[in-house]
Amino acid sequence: MHASSASADTPNSQQFIDLRSDTVTKPSPEMRRAMFEAEVGDDVYAEDPTINKLEARAAEIFGREAALFVPSGTMGNQIAIKLHTTHGQEVVCEERSHVFNSEMAMMAHFSGVVPRTLWAQDGILTWELVKAKLRRRSYNHAKTGLVCVENSHNFAGGTVTPVEIFADLCDHVHDAGLPVHLDGARVFNASVALAAPVAKLTGKADTVMFCLSKGLGAPVGSLLVGKAAVIDHGRLYRKALGGGMRQAGILAAAGLIALERNPSKLANDHGNAKFLAQALAQIPGFKINPEKVQTNIVICDIAATGMTSCELSTLLRKHGVLADGVGPDQLRFVTHLDVDRQQCERAVEMVASALGAKPTPA
Repeated sequence: MHASSASADTPNSQQFIDLRSDTVTKPSPEMRRAMFEAEVGDDVYAEDPTINKLEARAAEIFGREAALFVPSGTMGNQIAIKLHTTHGQEVVCEERSHVFNSEMAMMAHFSGVVPRTLWAQDGILTWELVKAKLRRRSYNHAKTGLVCVENSHNFAGGTVTPVEIFADLCDHVHDAGLPVHLDGARVFNASVALAAPVAKLTGKADTVMFCLSKGLGAPVGSLLVGKAAVIDHGRLYRKALGGGMRQAGILAAAGLIALERNPSKLANDHGNAKFLAQALAQIPGFKINPEKVQTNIVICDIAATGMTSCELSTLLRKHGVLADGVGPDQLRFVTHLDVDRQQCERAVEMVASALGAKPTPA
């Protein structure tokens, strides 16, 4: 769904201000030292002490029995879907959700299930919306197997689902005899925005996936947390998907630093995103309500520029700013650890210059 901004040039921090995603962060010197010094073993045999430590710490932070280290958020989500469903079922999810739009239809490939999508204001699923989509056993249609929620919600603009709304949804879905999986790729962003610990924010979900390699700044890795028996079964599916990484403690070492040190830094990213939204809203052709920006993602309607998001991202690249399209008329800017306020200010100036406009101070 992303509009490509590829060219012959290779992006680097000196050449571009990279606001395509929070996945572009580089490991810190502390992470690199920890990776170099990491004690390792064979993780497929559960013998990598650094991975074991990371998994135990993640389970503790989320108030869960166990955790599973996986290479990517997509793998974590797809393992969860496989764990909770059987072939021929449906997964209820918001129509802009990552599991539906950005995971290569893997729920169909790997789990034999199909999405049942619905649109929700700001991407926030409520029981009132979900209950109309649940399907019981029938000879005419597929049965619902799982409800999947995303918090924060990437393509809805980094919006967050409040604790009470998520808890209410989970309670009703469980009463209906169904599980809930939380795609919490950026759940620490949601936690900071809501001033709620992740254990409280996610506690009602049956499984939670969260990423280390987005706002938390690790180079690789995500974790899936849940009950011990469920996570143990998930190890089988991780291996089936090619996720047996052997001496991957060198990755887990960076993940431990990300998990312990970097949640406290996310508020800076949120402040920079709010600044970007306020400043970009003053540029002719950009439409964004800064009050809607809750975390580190800014999605602008750029239809009034007369360009598609692909055309505009290509133009901005020539002026030194990298941003991705998330639809023909929408351009996304994502703040992260490797972009500070000064660079955000410069990015706004570059966007305005590219469009022949003079930015108004935010």
